[in-house]
Formats: sequence, structure tokens, C-alpha cells
Amino acid sequence: MIYPVYMYGTSVLRKKAQEIDKNYKELGVFIEDMFETMKKAEGVGLAAPQVGKSIRLFVIDASDIDHDDEEYVEDFKKVFINPIIVEESGKEWVFNEGCLSIPDVREDVSRQEKVRIQYYDQEWNFYDEEYDGIKARIIQHEYDHLEGIMFVDKISPLRKKLLKARLTAISKGKVDIDYKIKF
Repeated sequence: MIYPVYMYGTSVLRKKAQEIDKNYKELGVFIEDMFETMKKAEGVGLAAPQVGKSIRLFVIDASDIDHDDEEYVEDFKKVFINPIIVEESGKEWVFNEGCLSIPDVREDVSRQEKVRIQYYDQEWNFYDEEYDGIKARIIQHEYDHLEGIMFVDKISPLRKKLLKARLTAISKGKVDIDYKIKF
């Protein structure tokens, strides 16, 4: 099933998501649907709040990412359940980010280059892993969704002011995109 993607301005995107347990109803189906929804929308990551569920889960599939160093993210397909970013480190670097919940808006966002994250996969195996570069950035972006943070919260006040009319239009559903949305 392909879910509608909730747009900027929707309250679920601003809530801190709740942890789940192994008994979460139809978790496997939900995860499959998340991947299907993300692919349909041509994204590389999708957090549960973006499909209206305020739970601590996000999926990533950066296999098709259009990046100079494609080999670097090849086969980077993962499920993160109840993730906790333990540490962000390294030099901050700027990269132009976008978001399925804020279509047709891209902005330069500064993030640290490394992340250490603890999480469970869909089989409830526990991981404590470190990532860097574009993998770390994707994780940080999706993790922010679980904290009620959107990438436009990380840009300068001036840039955000310049985007105000566009963000207001998105929150009212005035977008032209090829995937289902909810606002």
C-alpha cells in the first residue's frame, strides 16, 4: 500500500515520535509499505511521521541516489526502529537537502560528517553503528523527523523568511507532485 506523504504544516511532523515494541501491529507490512511509498515518491529516506504515524521508525534506500560517489551508498537499504543518535562528530559540512514533505524546496544544510546510532532492525536485532558522509546525512535527516524537526529548521532565519510564502503554499496543499499527499 502506498501511503500519502504528509506535507509541511501537518502537526504529526512536529511531534516527538514514540518508541514501539515487537508487538507493533503488522510491523512487517508497514515497513514494506514505507519502502513502497518512498520509492513511488522517489525519495531516499522516509520517516513514519511523514506517513502520519508518530512512531520511531524510518527507512532508507539510497541505492539509486544521484551522487558523485555512487559506490559509496550502493546497497544502503536499512530499517531503523527506535533509533538513538549517540554521537555526532567530525567537521560540519554543507549539503543541499530536500524532503518529500517539503516538495520542490532544496536548501543548504550544515551537519556533522559522522554519526553513531543505536537501533533495531525489522527482526529486532540490535545495532550500534557508525556512519559518515552521505549515509550519516541521510540518517540525521530522517532521525530529525522523529524528533519533530524539519530541515528548514536548520537554515538561516533569512532563508526561512524568503521561503515563507512557498512553505505556506505547501501547507495548504498547493503543490504539483506525482505522489499522494496529505495536508
